[in-house]
Amino acid sequence: DGSGKFIAAVFRNAKLMEAMEELLHIRDGLVLGICNGFQALIKLGLVPYGEFKPLTEEAPTLTFNTIGRHLSHYVTTKVVSTKSPWLSLCRPGDLHSIPISHGEGRFIASDEQIRALIANGQVATLYTDSEGHPTYDSRYNLNGSNWSIEGITSPDGRVLGKMGHTERNGTNIAKNICGNKFQPLLEAGVKYFKG
Repeated sequence: DGSGKFIAAVFRNAKLMEAMEELLHIRDGLVLGICNGFQALIKLGLVPYGEFKPLTEEAPTLTFNTIGRHLSHYVTTKVVSTKSPWLSLCRPGDLHSIPISHGEGRFIASDEQIRALIANGQVATLYTDSEGHPTYDSRYNLNGSNWSIEGITSPDGRVLGKMGHTERNGTNIAKNICGNKFQPLLEAGVKYFKG
């Protein structure tokens, strides 16, 4: 059923839930979930709600890609909100070439929910064409995510979930791929804790 669901099941353990609540609400910690980690965060309710919540039929979720199979590709993403400390070293409008690798990465939610997330600055990143325009075009929004959403945050921004593998980066990786492949999420996380 996918490792995201397995991770979410593990984190429903009372001791782990308590530790996560303490990390977020007492110790002012950060949580980052990439790909399967994003799937787990959304199944737990940590994004978009910022707290553990049971998954309901109406809740935003991640589901199977519209093409019905696994995708492994580079995509262009655009930072649209820097509310999250994870994105503090980015600027709204920044474009990044990010690898994706998933079978269940399509973000779905109602238009009303998405408008509320946007209004609260919780939509962090979007899939775009090479010019930075969000789109449903399957050449750019490969999994078919509603409103081209690639990443969202908790209401306070300290929990970030995203599908693109920002961590798959290095000087000799994907040299043949155009665009800025360095998205400084981890560096921003370190900066947050160093103050």
